[in-house]
Amino acid sequence: MSWEVVIGLEIHAQLATKSKIFSGASTAYGAEPNTQACEVDIALPGVLPVLNKEAVHMAAKFGLAIDAEVAHRSVFARKNYFYPDLPKGYQISQMELPIVGMGHLDIETEDGESKRIGVTRAHLEEDAGKSLHEDYAGMTGIDLNRAGTPLLEIVSEPDMRSAKEAVAYMRKIHSIVTYLGICDGNMQEGSFRCDANVSVRPTGQEEFGTRAELKNINSFRFVERAINIEVERQIDLIEDGGTVVQETRLYDADKNETRSMRSKEEANDYRYFPDPDLLPVIIDQAYLDEVRKELPELPDEKKQRYVDSYGLSAYDAGVLTASRELASFFETVAEKTGDAKLSSNWVSGELAAKLNKEERSISDSQVSADDFAVLLMRIKDNTISGKIAKDVLEAMWNGEGDADSVIESKGLKQISDSGAIEAMVDEVIANNQGQFEELKGGKDKLMGFFVGQVMKASKGKANPAQVNEIMRKKLDS
Repeated sequence: MSWEVVIGLEIHAQLATKSKIFSGASTAYGAEPNTQACEVDIALPGVLPVLNKEAVHMAAKFGLAIDAEVAHRSVFARKNYFYPDLPKGYQISQMELPIVGMGHLDIETEDGESKRIGVTRAHLEEDAGKSLHEDYAGMTGIDLNRAGTPLLEIVSEPDMRSAKEAVAYMRKIHSIVTYLGICDGNMQEGSFRCDANVSVRPTGQEEFGTRAELKNINSFRFVERAINIEVERQIDLIEDGGTVVQETRLYDADKNETRSMRSKEEANDYRYFPDPDLLPVIIDQAYLDEVRKELPELPDEKKQRYVDSYGLSAYDAGVLTASRELASFFETVAEKTGDAKLSSNWVSGELAAKLNKEERSISDSQVSADDFAVLLMRIKDNTISGKIAKDVLEAMWNGEGDADSVIESKGLKQISDSGAIEAMVDEVIANNQGQFEELKGGKDKLMGFFVGQVMKASKGKANPAQVNEIMRKKLDS
């Protein structure tokens, strides 16, 4: 039997406010446990929540960015459940009247086609605290610093049909929230994480299968792995005569498996009701018009501009605009070099390879955009060849100086003296007379051999274009 996978994601983006959603406590990351939880966050008797206006502003920006309905009236509700890191015994969230309604965004599938994914809703809520299981033998520590941190929960339609589509969608949301500046997108710190709802059904069946929810996955790689392993588990279970049960599961990256946490609750299990301490949020059209004016150039728009203005391929433009920081780096380099194609090739090629190898983001690059531009300019003005430039970049990456100082100190300047190059060509021909006669006789593949020998003799410093030109003159004569 063939199976179809059905996936929906619930993405939690931590909003980049300086204070929490219902209190003035700091949201800064990395403080000592329980030092950033005030009376409101730990639910002392008699305290009242006050809504953070900036959280509303950020949610509205997101809604407009995905062409969604931003509600003129939204309501906060209490989601009741008990957990040690939830001091109030309920979480303030939104249920029936969220701030952002139906919207959509487009992803690119594996075959290069565009696919539209629906966004069901995005609602504001507070984060819970954090349970700490390490360093407490037989006990659990509770850190309430994160309690009350503002989250925007972004819920997709079940429109994705593979783990790769889910990753593409998650990356697109990540790109949008970071472009908007409403979330720093730091997955290691938990600022951007997702729950994946996964089910399978026989191909051609319209009715959805029973879903399992994979909780709190905080990397693109783990999302893909977790979904694939869960799909495999569900198919094996059904084909062996078993039944998938609706439950919440945890993905264990070390063991590459999912395991059951608890049976999946329905909405009525949480006994949602409007929070009596918070008034409805009223937004008028004039406010939304002002927010719309603040929207930056978003990834899809920037990608099209790169194609139109810089003449880049859609693929290259997509790579460069996936991250706001990478796009900014590229634009700085392209502006300084005056060569968008060369800049694109090197930023998405050699530089990206170094970043990936060390698992760094572009903001942690060992070489600045300005210094990188100088390196490329030395290729353009024939000071060095592209091959030597890779060695220069390596030295720059290791902190040995900027491009000019590395070229000078290591004696890497390209040889462009035609007389010196011709002498090397003559020597290589003299040492390989037989092959040269074959080249003259029409064995064109030997041209690469001769150019390579001259480059070897010059220790890579000869200008390759001049080597080719001189070799052709020798053949013609």
